[in-house]
Amino acid sequence: MDKQRSNPSGQARSETSRRSLPLRTIVQGFFLALTVLIGVQFTIFAWQLRHGTGPTVGRPPGVEAFLPISSVISLRYWLLTGVFNRIHPAGFVLLLIIGSVSLLLKRGFCSWVCPFGLLGDCLEKVHRALFRRRLSLPRFLDYPLRSLKYLLLLFFVWAIFVRMDVLQLERFIASPYNRVADLMMLRFFAPPSRTTVVVLAVLTALTLAVPFFWCRYLCPYGARLGGRSLLSPFKIRRDPDQCITCKRCSAVCPARIPVHRAYSVRSDECHACLRCVQACPVAQTLTLSLPGRRTPVSPRRYAAALILAFLLGTSGARLAGHWHNAIPEREYRLHVAQMGHPAYQHNRGTVPDYDLGELGLQDAGAAVDGTP
Repeated sequence: MDKQRSNPSGQARSETSRRSLPLRTIVQGFFLALTVLIGVQFTIFAWQLRHGTGPTVGRPPGVEAFLPISSVISLRYWLLTGVFNRIHPAGFVLLLIIGSVSLLLKRGFCSWVCPFGLLGDCLEKVHRALFRRRLSLPRFLDYPLRSLKYLLLLFFVWAIFVRMDVLQLERFIASPYNRVADLMMLRFFAPPSRTTVVVLAVLTALTLAVPFFWCRYLCPYGARLGGRSLLSPFKIRRDPDQCITCKRCSAVCPARIPVHRAYSVRSDECHACLRCVQACPVAQTLTLSLPGRRTPVSPRRYAAALILAFLLGTSGARLAGHWHNAIPEREYRLHVAQMGHPAYQHNRGTVPDYDLGELGLQDAGAAVDGTP
């Protein structure tokens, strides 16, 4: 109690910080609105293609954020050849931005940008209202289940970085399936199949029962960012001399990290949501900072840095000509007319044999090597 009384001004500053908590919600809302806008625009674009009208609405490159496998394959191809292929380049750009952000700002993408992070926050509130407290799985279940997302990540790493050579990468990138992966993704959700509805319902129910179930146990993208975030110089750091051991930080942590016992939070599950920092009643006891508690980052600065990274990254890609894909409207119309052809299928990343000439796509392969 003496520590708490000795720093009344610090406590007041912390109360002000807690009132600013909606800042992360505002940032999440901004990215959600942007995602919805991209989804609506792309849906209209696809509908007009299918019905032979327009299109009066252009295809938004941001839709490629939902094509992670295509983006990772483009990354592997770029690392092997130095070629930035022009099929779904925005997805590759966003992959690089998000990966770079995680190296500096930890898993901020998960808690500040990703729509599933916002959905998880909302479902957590419903969970607390239903159960009056936060339920969690026992350790003997929690630890094995947490390994699932890393096993999924290792599978993709093996399938793309080990099993596929340059020729196989080129074959996938130029394939009819990959060229319309965005349309294929839309077909999965609009309208949703029975399988889609069942899967989403099960995941929602699991997340209601165990908050952040998808993020904690199943998301391979989160596993990738978690591994990278361990290298970040910025970490949540605790000043034990000021800490009053109230455990509020640990109580609000969505990743269930015992923050009140750590000098420096080194867990790959830390999303840099800064809930713990804002819950602490003593100012500057918890900070997101460099070693030695240098250069503490406030929520406002964190949000500004995150948004600036996306603005600079996407703007640079536009200026360099690496944002819009090389698939013209005429080709999209050909794809839409023949998407039932076996060449538009795939099996765990392996595409069937295809003949671009037979499909009327003689010039389709040019965009793979970066040429116009």
